Amino acid sequence: MKQINVVMSGFEPYEGIDVNPCLEVLSALERDGLAGFAEQDRLLADAQVTIHTVLLPVSFAKAWPMLLETIERTHPDIVIATGLKRAARGMQLERCATNLMDAAKPDADNRRPRRMPIDPEGPAAYWTRLPLRSILKDFADHHIPATLSSDAGTYVCNSLFYNLLNWAATKDHVIGGFLNFPTVNEQPHPQHGLPLAQQISAARDVVHETVRYYLEPSSGEILLA
Repeated sequence: MKQINVVMSGFEPYEGIDVNPCLEVLSALERDGLAGFAEQDRLLADAQVTIHTVLLPVSFAKAWPMLLETIERTHPDIVIATGLKRAARGMQLERCATNLMDAAKPDADNRRPRRMPIDPEGPAAYWTRLPLRSILKDFADHHIPATLSSDAGTYVCNSLFYNLLNWAATKDHVIGGFLNFPTVNEQPHPQHGLPLAQQISAARDVVHETVRYYLEPSSGEILLA
């Protein structure tokens, strides 16, 4: 049986957010994994998927080193970083990380870098390695609202995303990417946000499709345009 290690990261509670979806979703995935998918998907029948999770501070200086520490301890095949997009209607799949820090507000360390490169010697941008096309199809099949984004911003989320892909660029066997959760909204048909259960389902879809892509890669699954 093939062992596949997945690392998922989320950020610690945001100011003004009562229910942090990152915390709740990651707890559910670490507890339940992909339970039920192996019975429905023959490709996963011979795979043992273990999901490791880590919560990170909203800190330019600390987020990536803490994620890297988890990566070096668990030796993952897949790394999926997550964040929170307050204004999002649904799930937001990030396509691109840019080599720029330009904070409109201080981070958790009261640091506010302005117009600075993340890596002075790194490329201007990296593209995700997640199979966005198949993830979007899963979302559509399960009626989960989602959008593609080509702008992860210039705050800590983008910095983490860039550092992750910068690291993964030297690791041919590792898949890395970033997605944003909306806020939790349990009202029927909300204009912004999604129920927590739906966000957990969405995260499991992302892991499921990325594991499938890891086992049977196809360049057509990564949707960049």
